[in-house]
Amino acid sequence: MRQVVASMAGTVWKVLVKPGDRLAPGQDVVILESMKMEIPVAADGGGVVQDVKVREGDFVNDGDVLVELE
Repeated sequence: MRQVVASMAGTVWKVLVKPGDRLAPGQDVVILESMKMEIPVAADGGGVVQDVKVREGDFVNDGDVLVELE
């Protein structure tokens, strides 16, 4: 199982995927908001979303798991 992790601390502004979604390499999975900027977080490879670990409005730190892929 692979994980998509936060690249910086911020608030989860939008979750773009749900379990069962098939992702293309580089597809955005979550948009973080930090210092009034929107920062997309993309999957580095393709796969199927197994679990979404965050909800919109959650605060995450650098390295926190956002999405698990198979």
